[in-house]
Amino acid sequence: MQALIFDVDGTLADTETAHLRAFNAAFAEVGLGWFWDEALYTRLLKVAGGKERLRHYWRVADLEEADGAKVQDVIDAVHAIKTRHYTEQIRGGGLPLRPGIARLIDEAHAADIPVAIATTTTPANLDALLGTPFGSAWRTRFAAVCDAGTTHTKKPAPDVYHDVLRQLGLRGADCIAFEDSANGLLAARAAGVPTVVTPTAFTSQDCFDGALAVLPHLGEPDAPVASPMQDERAGWIDVATLRRWHRLTQHEAA
Repeated sequence: MQALIFDVDGTLADTETAHLRAFNAAFAEVGLGWFWDEALYTRLLKVAGGKERLRHYWRVADLEEADGAKVQDVIDAVHAIKTRHYTEQIRGGGLPLRPGIARLIDEAHAADIPVAIATTTTPANLDALLGTPFGSAWRTRFAAVCDAGTTHTKKPAPDVYHDVLRQLGLRGADCIAFEDSANGLLAARAAGVPTVVTPTAFTSQDCFDGALAVLPHLGEPDAPVASPMQDERAGWIDVATLRRWHRLTQHEAA
């Protein structure tokens, strides 16, 4: 196991409620008359990417209007407003990292294991989310950061993982990925990366066939998690645990 690769939205932090509020705030600000509830947004999350989600919904709501000449300009403008609302919500520690994330990243650094990010969220969203827990120079904590500014094809396509692996100089089988959704799992697995999945309320009904493990979170000493592996004690997922799981994938591949 030579590197850890993390998705962001839903994986590093449970961001989707904040994204949903930001979408609805943007709709109200521009007078679109749209409102997405949690059930609808859960379905819309099957469409990767905020702008892609807006276009998909628009085509469902009004196909003729959604094919108009100015639609992309409107989508770009609404998405920019949504991003502003989202970053205002979470900047300054408004959204904590999920249990075990900061601890595991610190453990990886102590063990000289590179940590990378593979996401198709925007750089602005990353800065707002990670600037508080890791400081303004948060990017220096990661050996590679690939996001919507570097990779334009969204998950479940594996492009962002291929980009990260090129930067790391590693094969997918050399790493472990962390995702929260079926689209993320498909992207990581298509790049050959064994994947631990920690679903959220928005993705808990997704299919996670092929995952290395599916957990509610990575666990902390004061918030233990039961391991899916029968030979593991209940507790938290640490570097030693991940090394054991990774060795199992190598034996199975052989």
